[in-house]
Amino acid sequence: MKHKRAYILLGAVLASAASGSAMASAGVPRARTAAAAKVELRHTRLGSILTSVSGLTLYEFTRDRGSEDSCVKIKECAKFWPPLRTSGKPLAGPGVKASLLSTTALPGGSRQVTYDGHALYTYTGDSSGSTGYVGANAFGGFWYALSASGHAVK
Repeated sequence: MKHKRAYILLGAVLASAASGSAMASAGVPRARTAAAAKVELRHTRLGSILTSVSGLTLYEFTRDRGSEDSCVKIKECAKFWPPLRTSGKPLAGPGVKASLLSTTALPGGSRQVTYDGHALYTYTGDSSGSTGYVGANAFGGFWYALSASGHAVK
C-alpha cells in the first residue's frame, strides 16, 4: 500500500511539472527576466534629448568624474536620482549612437548605462516627456539632459 501511494504522489508531481511546462510554452511566463536597457532620442521643448523607453529624461550628474556614479556615494541621492540599470549591453534607439553607449559597474555588481562617458540617471519625480528637472541643483551638482552627441542640454 505504501508503494501505491508513492507512485500516485510521484505521478501527481510529474503531471504538475508537465502542466507547468505546457503553461510556459503556451506563452504564460514563469518569471520575468530583466531586459537590456534601451536609450531613445525624443524631441522636447529643450530639443532632442536622450530618454528611457518609457519617455523619462535621462540625466548626467556634473559631480561625476568620468563614467563613475558619484550619486551612489551620497546619502539619499540614488533614492531620488536612480541609475539607469541594464542587464546586458544597452540598446540604441533611432538617432542614438550605439558606439557612445556603454556601462559602468555599481556597488553590488549591477551595471549602469553610460553615454559618451556620462553615467545616466532618471528622476523619480519625472513623468514621460517631462523636462522640468533639467538644470536642477541637487546633491552638490547639476542634473542636465544629454543630446545625441553626448553634450549637456541645459
